[in-house]
Amino acid sequence: MHDGVSQGKYTVGLGQSKMGFCSDQEDINSLCLTVVQHLIERNNISYNDIGRLEVGTETIIDKSKSVKTVLMQLFAECQNSDIEGVDTINACYGGTAALFNAVNWIESSHWDGRYALVVAGDIAVYASGNARPTGGAGAVAMLLGPNAPLVFERGTRSTYMQHAYDFYKPNMMSEYPTVDGKLSIECYLNALDHCYALYKKKFNVNCAGGVGENFTLDAVDAVLFHSPYCKLVQKSVGRLLLNDFLANPMLSSRNGLFASLENFKNLKLSETYFDREVEQACLIASRDVYQQKTFPYLLLANQVGNMYTASLFGGLASFISKQNLKDIVGKRILMFSYGSGFASSMFCLSVANGSPSLGHLLDSFTNLTQRLGSRQKVDPATFAEIMNLREKTSHMAPYSPVCQIENLFPGTWYLLCVDEKHRRKYERKN
Repeated sequence: MHDGVSQGKYTVGLGQSKMGFCSDQEDINSLCLTVVQHLIERNNISYNDIGRLEVGTETIIDKSKSVKTVLMQLFAECQNSDIEGVDTINACYGGTAALFNAVNWIESSHWDGRYALVVAGDIAVYASGNARPTGGAGAVAMLLGPNAPLVFERGTRSTYMQHAYDFYKPNMMSEYPTVDGKLSIECYLNALDHCYALYKKKFNVNCAGGVGENFTLDAVDAVLFHSPYCKLVQKSVGRLLLNDFLANPMLSSRNGLFASLENFKNLKLSETYFDREVEQACLIASRDVYQQKTFPYLLLANQVGNMYTASLFGGLASFISKQNLKDIVGKRILMFSYGSGFASSMFCLSVANGSPSLGHLLDSFTNLTQRLGSRQKVDPATFAEIMNLREKTSHMAPYSPVCQIENLFPGTWYLLCVDEKHRRKYERKN
């Protein structure tokens, strides 16, 4: 036991097995430098092939200079400075907004034929206590362009935004957020309900001819979520099934899947956020759907924790890692993005037939589980020491990190030093 909590508090209560974190040698800039260079190298493309680069993050180490401008040092040797895009910020939603911006650029008259590159990354840290195990760290880089293996479904994207103080960071000198836990859950589920209802409405108008008159979860092969912690995701799958049932209560007489929900057909969704009886019924009804369409793709969430803006796309990476070339074509992936404050969207991707890069995409994730297993493991006391070090030094200048680079994987960018003017210098481990 650590922090005086009982066994299973985090592994069962949160659904969390492991959690990624950074020492003082990594920050948001170094994480993004690492994933961008890896993406360029693994896809064997030139830095000149990139025409837009946008970063979604809420990990702020400078109130003016964007992470994107730090990434521009990777493009210096190719002398490519004609690259649109900057940082996009709104809690965990910034990565999705950056992705939408890139898609809109490619679909616009301003697109010049080059790729867009989207980076979503964060370091999620909390003060010591029961919220700290819901942290995590990670970054995802995504390449957008023609003939892609994953295609955006048109005409169905839904968005729901409201004003709330569920999670926010008013102290600019601290990495730690201010969190209203109960309100945060209510806002998340409220956003999920509204996004799903609007998505279903748009789907039924624009796409119903291919799958049926009314959209339900039967129409997709995977359902992925922004994942603050895995247990909330499990409850969210049940929530979507409840939405399907309330939209058409007659389903219970035709489909045994909804039998446990029969007593709730007259409920209002807004009255059920913390109703334990409804929650348990939804968990029972959605057990098979969750196990088939969501649970296998919580690999990164379970092993790394909440990566904030990268969380949803970690689910997409987990989905890809579980697929094979024979069966993946045509599969549809429903995605729900949420960021506190709050902003949310739901959209769908499908796996294209005949994309020349599909095999390469699958090959890129074949060793994902092995890579996760090769990380260095530390005990809770050491983790707490490193968190205390970050707390004391995250805005210190001048500063030279004290942790060792031997623990970093080859090819990882790291913070070399911060000078007296807060200018940060980075190097890459060979």
